Amino acid sequence: MPQFATAPDGIRLAYECHGAGPAILLIHGFGSSRVQNWKSTGWYGGLTDAGFCIVAMDCRGHGDSDKPHDPALYGHDRMAEDAVTVMDAAAMPQPFVLGYSMGGYIGLRLLAAHPQRVRKLAIAGVGEHYLQDSITSPRARTMLADALTTDDKDAITDPRAKMFRAFADQPGKDRLALAACMRAMSPHLPVATLAALARPIVVIDGEMDDTAGRAQPLADVFSNGKAVTIAGRDHMSAVGDRKTRQAVIDFFRS
Repeated sequence: MPQFATAPDGIRLAYECHGAGPAILLIHGFGSSRVQNWKSTGWYGGLTDAGFCIVAMDCRGHGDSDKPHDPALYGHDRMAEDAVTVMDAAAMPQPFVLGYSMGGYIGLRLLAAHPQRVRKLAIAGVGEHYLQDSITSPRARTMLADALTTDDKDAITDPRAKMFRAFADQPGKDRLALAACMRAMSPHLPVATLAALARPIVVIDGEMDDTAGRAQPLADVFSNGKAVTIAGRDHMSAVGDRKTRQAVIDFFRS
């Protein structure tokens, strides 16, 4: 059963803790949850077996956390503060942070706002397209949010929008909350801000990930960044690949 922390605006945030050792905060991707993104793909056991304590949270609008339908209650800065709320509740003064896709966007905002709270940052499913706002531009957000709320899903023609809608239609998910979250997604941080991030950062992407794009161009922006490419994997399959998990373990151990 999850534990709950309460954000300053009253939103209840679900999280769970496992293992012992250096702490890792896990932040899942859009439309997913701590269970779907991390537990069902083997991360819980893989990280705890490697000697880490994990704290996996459900972002607002997802999993067992509260799911408001107002876009004003989302945005990556607010969701980064949710991560701080969970870190405080779980007594993690300076954990490693791992974010997948949207979780990576949140991780970057967390590191920029609270650099003293992050030991190292691993972001996966985030790449060069982050710098181009291919998902977070107003046009892209509107298209994807509309795809999440339309009654006629057969009318969706954009392949990425179809993928997002199919994911959001899975049992237990709140499409209106996810649409609100999508409408509030924040654009990328300024390149100067990214370049000033001093903590070590690894960017991990699947070789065939057309959603994130290549890892190296984003890693090159950071002052202390490195890139890892997972052969033969795309945005949906890289998260469950053992090579992705091992790259994170190696990075946090180094």
